[in-house]
Amino acid sequence: MEKLSDKDGIDQLSIKYKALKAEIHKVIVGQDDVVNQVIMSIFSRGHSLLVGVPGLAKTLLIQTISDSLGLSFKRIQFTPDLMPSDIIGSEILDENRNFKFIKGPIFANIVLADEINRTPPKTQAALLEAMQEKTVTAAGTKYELDKPFFVLATQNPIEQEGTYPLPEAQLDRFMFNIWVDYPTYEEEIAIVKNTTADLKTNLSPILSGEEIVYFQNLIRRIPVPESVYEYAVKLVAKTRKNSPHTHPLTEQYLDWGAGPRASQYLIIGAKCHAAIHGKYSPDIEDVKAVAYAILRHRIVRNYRAEAEGYTMEKIIQELMK
Repeated sequence: MEKLSDKDGIDQLSIKYKALKAEIHKVIVGQDDVVNQVIMSIFSRGHSLLVGVPGLAKTLLIQTISDSLGLSFKRIQFTPDLMPSDIIGSEILDENRNFKFIKGPIFANIVLADEINRTPPKTQAALLEAMQEKTVTAAGTKYELDKPFFVLATQNPIEQEGTYPLPEAQLDRFMFNIWVDYPTYEEEIAIVKNTTADLKTNLSPILSGEEIVYFQNLIRRIPVPESVYEYAVKLVAKTRKNSPHTHPLTEQYLDWGAGPRASQYLIIGAKCHAAIHGKYSPDIEDVKAVAYAILRHRIVRNYRAEAEGYTMEKIIQELMK
């Protein structure tokens, strides 16, 4: 990619972001917030967990984004009998009786982990090293994953029979927890028209892997005012008990608060949110824009919150005041 100043790079990112969204919406009707958050997690070098009932096009959305980015894409359907080697790969004896490593589906730019809570913890943990370190280890040998690399996982929030809830340590590795809701009446009419006719949509790749890596590095370089750092860290501190900044709601309704990774992701997310909207530095509104998706899976409500109808969104909204 040609050498650009950081200012020109942000201008270019904003243009590419709009083009990418337009391309995605050739296939995906509505779900604007979901599309925004998935794109932001990619530019922020993060991973996303998409939570929603079946049939809301979570898998189609991820496939569409990968087609629009011109990146390699692999889908892993998580099942109770899936083994770690099914994800990472395994060694086999070749025709010369030498051991040869056959790469698994984790070796792709975008990995869709479909229904991640349907597989046992041992297999879920196989994703941990890949998500955090961008490497996998097989038979004592470390293999680098392709760059860019993202895991986009889906989860069904309703049917919990025979599932293995993700432990907090694994949930924390996802930058965003994205809630995928039902479409509006008008959007559903458009979806039904599009999917029941003989229409074929050809998508053009908007960004290359090299450009995405450039924009990821650019976002890290964006300067942040001290007041924005303070707001983000204070917001996370409000979720913790026995903190000088503990919020009254925390004492009443939360069992557990968010860790330092939440503060880091709030700043990275705010930088990205500012950049895609053509701003050269984030403000407090950019932090607020990403706070729900970042804090939703990092704080734990108690029974009283559930009994009194205090949703996670309502609690986060109060904490941001």
